[in-house]
Amino acid sequence: MNWIIEHSPALVIALPLATAFICPLVSRLGAAPRNVWVLFGGLLTALIGIVAALAVFNSGPLVYAFGAAEAGMTVPDGAAMPIRIIFNIDAMGAVMVLLTSIIGLAVTVFAITSEEKRSGLDGFFALFFLLLTGVYGLSCTGDLFNFFVFLEITGLAGAALVGFPVEKGKATEAGFKYALLSTTAGLFLLFGIGILYGQYGALNMSMIAERMQYTRLDKIALVLFVIPLALKCGAVPMHFWKPDAYGRAPASMSAFLVLSSQACLYGMVRILFSVYGLSAATVGFGWILVILGTLSMGVGVCMALVQKDLKRFIAYLAVAQTGYMLLAFGTGYAVLGDPDALAAFGKTAIAGGIFHLVNDTLYKGLIFLAAGAVIFATGKKKIDELGGLGRHMKVTMVCFGIAALATAGIPPFNGFASKLMIYQSVFLLNPFLAVIAMVCSVLTLASVAKIFHGVFMGPARKAFADVKEVPATMTFSMILLSVLCVVLGLFAGTFVEQFINPAVTALVEQSGYIGTVLGGM
Repeated sequence: MNWIIEHSPALVIALPLATAFICPLVSRLGAAPRNVWVLFGGLLTALIGIVAALAVFNSGPLVYAFGAAEAGMTVPDGAAMPIRIIFNIDAMGAVMVLLTSIIGLAVTVFAITSEEKRSGLDGFFALFFLLLTGVYGLSCTGDLFNFFVFLEITGLAGAALVGFPVEKGKATEAGFKYALLSTTAGLFLLFGIGILYGQYGALNMSMIAERMQYTRLDKIALVLFVIPLALKCGAVPMHFWKPDAYGRAPASMSAFLVLSSQACLYGMVRILFSVYGLSAATVGFGWILVILGTLSMGVGVCMALVQKDLKRFIAYLAVAQTGYMLLAFGTGYAVLGDPDALAAFGKTAIAGGIFHLVNDTLYKGLIFLAAGAVIFATGKKKIDELGGLGRHMKVTMVCFGIAALATAGIPPFNGFASKLMIYQSVFLLNPFLAVIAMVCSVLTLASVAKIFHGVFMGPARKAFADVKEVPATMTFSMILLSVLCVVLGLFAGTFVEQFINPAVTALVEQSGYIGTVLGGM
């Protein structure tokens, strides 16, 4: 067991990567062996990820130097700095690894049945596991260049999955748009990495953070980091790709693309807090995130109200929920240099942002899976063509309802707990911002109530007389995420204390992040 924990940072990359490359070979034996292989790879990867995350919360950060004589040998004897690829999983990274493991497993099980009617599933699952590899990599790496590499993997694999239903031109268009924007974002990010490397002669985040002088070039590099990552997480006004990508991708992949976007948001937060730290916070950079978050909340929920396509409706809700996280992280970063304000409400804001990242990924993944179940059973995704499905799809209806209420922040579901933390902390920064956030939640409740009624309530339709509940593999994934939405809502205090607060400490205390890699120098 100790060997598994020690090498788990490498295994969470190696296992999905191996699953991806072997999948086309196993597929030659038939659909059943391929499904067994996919399920085995997804389950094993999830277990290793959970083991790695729990080890961090129990024993402290996991640091892994690839190619070293010992996993924790970050700086070789006689060297002046880290010279290898290093993974650095602290409590914040562990939250992402744990979340990736849960969503990855749920999507794997769901997709085996939901996508069974498609052709080319050997390539489909290979691309999915490449995307899974990229998200794990973004969550674990302590190296800026490798962050760029994993970002490119998620971008290219995600674009291919968005455009996977090649018989539909709009899906291909959405995939091309996703690929173009992802590549452009990655290019600007690479320019920023080059600027820091030219100044400090290092790519390791801890090394750069220790040497950071916050020169004019550093400020330019920060802009080159924040704008592309804000685009990748779908913040307004750079959100326009999100409804197309989420709306056209297979439903199972839409659920996972939510997590992929969250990993980009994580990357932005990691660079701000762990690499730049107080340097950028002193000039009010947090307020830029606050403004982006406020715009995203307002535009996202208003656009959701007028949607007639079920998945595009959910996509605009995802834009709005990203706004809550940006608002929370921006609030925390804005007061990072003020110890009193940080203690009074800054840490609560950061905790609310992290908790909402977890919650939003769970309930937004759930609502996409429930929408996918509706589309699988009926072949329809236009809201005005649906109705009365609650008579035939009771499990899907309950799961969709849980996700909808959690999205709107209704107790006792998990969305309420994290939104309450955001309201309370943001109110102390600026009461007007908290009012906007609450109004957006009310509008969200109105929109999800309208959609829920349009899909599941109302008179029975003759066209759906033979509709049945989706197969057990699909209901399993929805029930798993539903249970987590309820449990995290009921036991929010325990979860925040055990998992979220350590993640806040990992972000706020930059010296601790630096010390895990450079402590022996």
